[in-house]
Amino acid sequence: MRAVIQKVTRASVSVDGQTVGAIDRPGIMALVGVTHEDTAQQAATIARKIAELRIFDAEDGEVSAAEIGAPVLVVSQFTLYGDARKGRRPSWSHAAPGPVAEPLVDAVVADLRGRGLQVETGRFGAMMQVELVNDGPYTLILEA
Repeated sequence: MRAVIQKVTRASVSVDGQTVGAIDRPGIMALVGVTHEDTAQQAATIARKIAELRIFDAEDGEVSAAEIGAPVLVVSQFTLYGDARKGRRPSWSHAAPGPVAEPLVDAVVADLRGRGLQVETGRFGAMMQVELVNDGPYTLILEA
């Protein structure tokens, strides 16, 4: 499982012109991709990393989203497993199909909510438009 996280000042995701998820204060935008071998354990690891990663500034150092109650916008992103090393057309063979990926993305969301975080989401499998203001810019790739 892979996640690209960005520290944001705000972020939203829309489907067919309608906002389906948004955070309007500093938090994390998490694009989450699933591959064929991923399990609930990887979902729990990614969720823990998202929640506990110390990337927010505080007076006494850096703190995590969990420590300050920062919101998270989770968007499923099968293209994180795209392979463009050969030719001009990416291959998606490493991305898990929807019936495998969707429950694992849902598990990440449930785990984050179980930690008390406000979590917004996109719509699995939909063509989404994502808007965000990257704070920093600050972008990390997490693997589990």
